[in-house]
Amino acid sequence: MAVRPARGIRLLHTADWQIGKRLRFIPGDTGALVREQRLRTIEAVGALALERKVDAVLVAGDVFDMNTVAEETLRRFAHTLEQFRVPWVLLPGNHDPALAESAWTRLARLALPSHVHLLTSFEPLLLANGRLAILPAPLRAKHEPTDLTEEFANIETPSAAIRVGLAHGAVTNRLPARAEASNPISDTRASQAQLDYLALGDWHGTLKIAERTWYSGTPETDRFRDNDSGNVLLVDIEGPGAPPVVETIRVGHYRWTSWTHSVHNAEDIAALHVRFETLDRPWDRHLVSLKLQGAIDLTARAALEEALEHWQARLRFLQTDEASLHAAVTEEEIEEMGGEGFVRQAVARLRSIQLDNEHPDRHAARDALAMLYSDYQEIKSDVDPAH
Repeated sequence: MAVRPARGIRLLHTADWQIGKRLRFIPGDTGALVREQRLRTIEAVGALALERKVDAVLVAGDVFDMNTVAEETLRRFAHTLEQFRVPWVLLPGNHDPALAESAWTRLARLALPSHVHLLTSFEPLLLANGRLAILPAPLRAKHEPTDLTEEFANIETPSAAIRVGLAHGAVTNRLPARAEASNPISDTRASQAQLDYLALGDWHGTLKIAERTWYSGTPETDRFRDNDSGNVLLVDIEGPGAPPVVETIRVGHYRWTSWTHSVHNAEDIAALHVRFETLDRPWDRHLVSLKLQGAIDLTARAALEEALEHWQARLRFLQTDEASLHAAVTEEEIEEMGGEGFVRQAVARLRSIQLDNEHPDRHAARDALAMLYSDYQEIKSDVDPAH
């Protein structure tokens, strides 16, 4: 555990809370629980802030997923922050820009306590008895064509104050190509504006841009992407000009995991069971996106479906992609299903289509074969219950 600087400041840097995010691809009760967890994770951040005796919690944009977040959600959010008597410093991002009427104006009407600071203007905020100067660059539109942090260099702060920039956007020349091109931020802003630290949001994973420039990422993971999300950053700065000491602390509850698994036989299905069994508290913490590939006969397909149903009931969420999994119908299985004339010809035709990688109906044919065999097995079981 980092020792608190005697004369300096200590911060918690976080971002991209996106309170009210709907996560439409997760249905039912599970979706509601995952959404609710975002507020519970803020409570964890607040408890950590008190435990580590920080001077402020900096939230670098996208506090809310949208400006039209429900009034009840706003009130519950405000109540959550009220419980933790630590300075909360909140910045608008591209999901919740500081418009004339926004989540910020609605939140301000709730008579927030004095330790909650809404930085909707470019006016610096002094905290920690003047030892900390926060320079904000709030977004006032979803997409800003210019770098709003340019003004940091022109803002004067007390000589004894540690200068911390707070912004939301994409650092030029330093993020992967899939990062948003809007809301640019110079990759040399910290040095140009003589910042001791630049706290950024928008990139949802924890990422060090430079010694004094960091993305914290979202504290509660919200998508299947391997980008080191689910963290907050504890930042200690001894004094003006001193290098920040940054500690990554995991606070996220849910674990979002993407797997690819090849299936050809019963042994591969058994291996899939083993893989799931390695997860800690799967029913409580784990959301899994599973991509299946390979070719299996219809007997193995039935066993695979049973395995997936088993784990779907035991995981918080299971999403499967079977586009690369093909049915391999054997002559023995066709003989087992029996049938004469049309039935046999239909099965053979379906098998031919699903083996043709260029045929537009190959996946439908695969599913039809699986359903046919499943129906056959069910009928066979009804006729012979001992089977």
